[in-house]
Amino acid sequence: MKKRMNRLVAWAGVLALWAGAAQAAELPRVVRTQGASQLIVDGKPYVIFGGELGNSSAGTEAQADVILPRLAALHVNTVLMPVAWDQLEPREGSYDFRLLDHWIDVARAQHMHLVLLWFGSWKNSFSEYAPGWVKADVRRFPRVRGIDGAPLEILSTFGEETLRLDAKAFAALMAHLRAQDKQQIVLMVQVENEVGVLGERRDRSEPANRAFNADVPASLVQALQARRHAMTPELAAHFNPKGHTWKDVFGDAADEVFMAWRYATYIDAVAAAGKAQYALPMYLNVQLPAPQERAGEYPSGGSHPYFQQVYQAVASHIDFYSPDIYWPEFAYWVQRYQALGNPVFVPEARLEAGPYNALYLYGEARGFGFSPFDIDSLPAPGNDAASSPLLMQVYGELRDLGDMLPTAQADGRTRGLVLHATSPRPTQTVALGGYLFEGTLSRSWPARTLETQDGAMLVLQSSPDEFYLVGTGLTVNIRRDPDVDTRVAGIDSIEEVSRQGDTWQTLRRLNGDQSNQGRQLMMDPHNAHVYRVRVHAIER
Repeated sequence: MKKRMNRLVAWAGVLALWAGAAQAAELPRVVRTQGASQLIVDGKPYVIFGGELGNSSAGTEAQADVILPRLAALHVNTVLMPVAWDQLEPREGSYDFRLLDHWIDVARAQHMHLVLLWFGSWKNSFSEYAPGWVKADVRRFPRVRGIDGAPLEILSTFGEETLRLDAKAFAALMAHLRAQDKQQIVLMVQVENEVGVLGERRDRSEPANRAFNADVPASLVQALQARRHAMTPELAAHFNPKGHTWKDVFGDAADEVFMAWRYATYIDAVAAAGKAQYALPMYLNVQLPAPQERAGEYPSGGSHPYFQQVYQAVASHIDFYSPDIYWPEFAYWVQRYQALGNPVFVPEARLEAGPYNALYLYGEARGFGFSPFDIDSLPAPGNDAASSPLLMQVYGELRDLGDMLPTAQADGRTRGLVLHATSPRPTQTVALGGYLFEGTLSRSWPARTLETQDGAMLVLQSSPDEFYLVGTGLTVNIRRDPDVDTRVAGIDSIEEVSRQGDTWQTLRRLNGDQSNQGRQLMMDPHNAHVYRVRVHAIER
């Protein structure tokens, strides 16, 4: 009996080890749940309150020691940082991971995560981050050629050795992460950066010209034909499945679609090599076209929404696509990516508009991550919350929501809006839980002059008659939704609250002049707070 018990104990230990190994082996994954986007880490939704480093901010170990603790103090929980091919492989076949390992160690110490940006063959179209031994050998590593035959500072997608060695270096990076990053500090990887041809509509090297004048691969035509019922209007306007050559099939868009196919083919091979080593989620970002820009003025062949379905048909090892949004139409671009089936994650955005766009992304778009560019340029936190950067305040208040936020996103219990002094309409309204939340920019009283140029809010329903609003710069009227019933809404109480452990602490009860005699939520025009609002509805 004793021996049997010992064997059972031993087997229990083995099973526990197996269970632990299986749990440790669970990789992050990105899912869409009833319109909400979630990044699952260790079996639970993880919301990225992120920031992307400036291009020259991750090149030394000393920078990690200074930057990451400061960003942690700003409530940033995830940093997007480049890993440059030229630093990783300064000599062909010789890899140096010391810099990356140090950044991972410091991030771990700060209880932060990282998303890696593989600056391999391309970054912002050009090939600056490729190793010197690649850039100097144009025979082995050919360049994109212009219409005049001159080489551009852009590696060609037709370089077989370029692809082989880019994929080899990326695979080495992912294998190293699998072996060294046991606590999974690194959550995702971006493969290349804002690819596309600038200065020309397409590569005009000899191999490119031969491929362009040949037939479009039948597999691509068939894949696009299968998507025709949901094809983007830009692609549908040019797609002729009965044609043969690129010009026949895609007309005036042939140059750009041809480059999209080439970049998608190349990047898929790089991603496949990496995923064979360590299958973290992998995504592509893109520089979006500005109004009236033509292909070549923005990177021609990138994965922007117009022709993204070419990438989706070809690049099976890319999990999703994300927009870098520097233009004012933030909501428009987010919605275009959602319409193509992508989860909502914005890896680059204007830092100045970040606090407001973040509230829209997490509330209205129900995204899992926002990451303004040049995050390390934010000043250090002030001595009090009011003197701290507004993005830090917004991230801090959103982090206070804890598990409430991803749960409410998945249940469809969040909304959000952004208003600017330049917005076409001075008022925006969102509906949630039978109530309408009407926001206008904060104004002084009695002069009624604008107190801020920008405002935004996230609304989260916590129970039938209780809502948490995170925001700044708005005055909010709450009415009953007439599409639900004919009752009249009223406000029971408005509190400014803060999370203390598992409980909410009331900092101020807003009434009297601070709530227009209980009729409005009057947000701080310059600082972000969490407001708990309890409402009621009575019969007429």
